[in-house]
Amino acid sequence: MKSYTVALAGNPNTGKSTLFNRLTGLRQHTGNWAGKTVLTAEGEFERNGILYKLIDLPGTYSLYSNSADEEAARDYIIFEQPDVTLVVLDATSLERNLNLALQVLEMTSRAVVCINLMDEAEKLGIRIDLDRIRERLGVPVAAISARNNKGIGPMLDLVEKVAEGVLHPEPPPIPYSEEIERQVRELEPFVRKTLGARYPARWIALRLLDGDENLIASLKQRLNGTAPAQGQGVMSYGHTACN
Repeated sequence: MKSYTVALAGNPNTGKSTLFNRLTGLRQHTGNWAGKTVLTAEGEFERNGILYKLIDLPGTYSLYSNSADEEAARDYIIFEQPDVTLVVLDATSLERNLNLALQVLEMTSRAVVCINLMDEAEKLGIRIDLDRIRERLGVPVAAISARNNKGIGPMLDLVEKVAEGVLHPEPPPIPYSEEIERQVRELEPFVRKTLGARYPARWIALRLLDGDENLIASLKQRLNGTAPAQGQGVMSYGHTACN
């Protein structure tokens, strides 16, 4: 059976774990990220003859190196390179949530943005222009209510199309100051020569300019082949399928 890996990213309290449980049911297990006390949850579901491995990344407000949660989420997207990163946003707090979405889109273009809690937004009289968000971000956008099981099918259609290569998201680069852009242009060739085409050179160059020592340490581990293996789940349960 064909299989893909999907990472769930989002701020705390966006309903990300509700969506994870909705998709995986009892077909999931939990454990710790390698070398960290941060909990990880992994699950599986089947749809249209495809097996999806779903990784519930720690809920974070950013993907910098300010906490173990942020490092775990960032390192998974960068180094494990899931087939799709599903970014879950709170429809009632889009301005705050979009900061994380933009950070994810600097790291990977293989993404789908999922705007959750649409039922709560409607109660508050909030109207969301999905087409405009899709146009500005350059990636597929879905609107759902995970709690009420609404919009899940169309969202998964987008995930499948990105995973299969039917859709090719093209998020535009985020512009920085002229001086930063100049330094990024100087660094990018060095990053590509050192790391190859596997990793996002522009994003890594930006982090190097930011002096992200934890990322530098992780990169060194990868280059030296000393990075710890992904932690395995410690509890497992039954099985379910999602249609």
